[in-house]
Amino acid sequence: MVVLRLRREGTKNRPFYRIVAADQRFPRDGRFLEILGTYDPLMADNNVKVNLEKANKWISLGAQPSETVRSLLKKAEKALAKA
Repeated sequence: MVVLRLRREGTKNRPFYRIVAADQRFPRDGRFLEILGTYDPLMADNNVKVNLEKANKWISLGAQPSETVRSLLKKAEKALAKA
């Protein structure tokens, strides 16, 4: 089963995440199928950059987003609607 989740990158005390589509059996920071965007929790504004077309394509194919990714996608959609 494919899931949309965060892949941790960055250094100690400086996290940076990529939003990826991955098989649920793959390790958190291991192999993935496609990069969908990024999330930088230490940046104050506009800290989510995501390709909503790719994300919606994966969801339509049956991928399940994690709770965090689901909230980040909602945040990105609101930012897009506001602009």
